[in-house]
Amino acid sequence: MSEGAVPLHSPEHLAARRLAETLGLPAFEPGWVWLAGAGPGDAGLVTLLGAHAIAEADVILYDALVNDALLKLARPNAELIYAGKRRGKASCKQSNISRTLVSMARKGARVLRLKGGDPFVFGRGAEEALTLARAGVAFRIVPGVTAGIGGLAYAGIPVTHRDTNHVVTFVTGHGADGGLPSLDWAAVAKGSPTLVFYMALAHADEIAQKLIEAGRERDEPAAIVSNATGGEQNVRVTTLARLADEAKTVDAPALIVIGENVRLREGLDWLGALKEGRKLDPGPLRDVGLTKAS
Repeated sequence: MSEGAVPLHSPEHLAARRLAETLGLPAFEPGWVWLAGAGPGDAGLVTLLGAHAIAEADVILYDALVNDALLKLARPNAELIYAGKRRGKASCKQSNISRTLVSMARKGARVLRLKGGDPFVFGRGAEEALTLARAGVAFRIVPGVTAGIGGLAYAGIPVTHRDTNHVVTFVTGHGADGGLPSLDWAAVAKGSPTLVFYMALAHADEIAQKLIEAGRERDEPAAIVSNATGGEQNVRVTTLARLADEAKTVDAPALIVIGENVRLREGLDWLGALKEGRKLDPGPLRDVGLTKAS
């Protein structure tokens, strides 16, 4: 039995089955692989289809950032395989993960690849799906709440607001070789008022330098959100010029967001208000004269 798993005929599993039937959720057929997003950390942010997949799978390959509580939804006899990747730690090779997905599916198992966030947002989900396509294995994509949206919402920072931005850019700060990706930084700097960086903590200094050199203001608001939506979420508000120093005091995983909408946290930090009794400012943009979005 999977550690902490709920018995197959328990009220919880029966309720999950009724929910799936009521909503008309698709059956998880033997020999299929589902690539699903588990959300950014808070177990409550998993989708209904994602929870259904966990409850029905025979084999679950899960990432480091998947909330352990979600695995308790698994069948008692489900095989749970850790397939996480973390910077600076021993990690599963991508080729081995892909081969396991194919081999398990060919044995007739219902295989779930469970990823943090969304499988198609900097999550290698497309690479794994293409491997399945080449192998002739049927698959389904189950989208999840990506950290760049859900994580920032928990930090009280909206990715868009009509008084700050009409455009947002999502950027990975971690290339295939572990370094900062080779990008047109002038285009990145000018293309969007709001920039959201994933897996960029180790390269915060270089990112800030490149953006400032490309014309972004040194005193532009920035924030680092560590362990987004988790119980130990930590939000540091700073400026672009001080981003590198702040990054040294924060643990991964973390998001970096740069733009005037960071100021909105003063009025939208609902989690801080809930946990710490923080008083929110309903007019966080009044002192900077922002009345028209870019």
